[in-house]
Amino acid sequence: MGRMLLEAALREEGVELAAAFDVPGCAAIGQTVAQLTGLPSDVVVSSDLEGGLAGVDCLIDFTRPQGTLGHLDLCRRAGVAMVIGTTGFEAEGKARIAEAARDIPVVFAPNMAVGVNLVFKLLDTAARILNQGYDIEVVEAHHRMKIDAPSGTALRMGEVVASALGRSLEECAVYGREGVTGERDPSTIGFATVRGGDIVGDHTVMFCGIGERVEITHKAASRMPYASGSMRAARFLAGRRNGLFDMQDVLGLR
Repeated sequence: MGRMLLEAALREEGVELAAAFDVPGCAAIGQTVAQLTGLPSDVVVSSDLEGGLAGVDCLIDFTRPQGTLGHLDLCRRAGVAMVIGTTGFEAEGKARIAEAARDIPVVFAPNMAVGVNLVFKLLDTAARILNQGYDIEVVEAHHRMKIDAPSGTALRMGEVVASALGRSLEECAVYGREGVTGERDPSTIGFATVRGGDIVGDHTVMFCGIGERVEITHKAASRMPYASGSMRAARFLAGRRNGLFDMQDVLGLR
């Protein structure tokens, strides 16, 4: 994902790559972005995020929750905008992001791909129409290295559907079935998770009725859609002083 972000930043009109960071001890530290991407760039990958934020307008962060929250504090002190593509936050982490957004502008979204965010909009419409007589299941698949489940995108899909139906996902989600589970509760939203190989990211929401099934699916063939969407998010934040936004705001889908 980091390499995709570097490539996207170097190719994106209106975006200038000012710095690149990775965790201490990573093999990329000390290498130029040109070495990593094959594209012209004198930027050297560093682990000194605090020092490297000087002169930066926006930090794009795809790491892990604990790291992201530390980076958030640095950006807040430095007055640097932030695009957060990290997933797996607990409620406390999300609250810290919202708090920081009082001082700096933040785009925080479970998925940066433009196509996925269109799917969120389609799911809202579908759920409002198919609001009776349909069982709802969310199925997602990712590569073997992904550490959180269900994915942040799958959870957001569930939230969109639950909200359209006037439900709380916390109260109606079912994350696993095993053994004699009994008849399905029609008010629930089920989740199934697949992990294996190098699957970039597949998500399907099924509205299962009697005699028909409606499926809304997004499949990512590479990580570039996430990187390209992140660039749009960074450009969206330019000139903003503060505020918490997501990709629906960036794409004008509200």
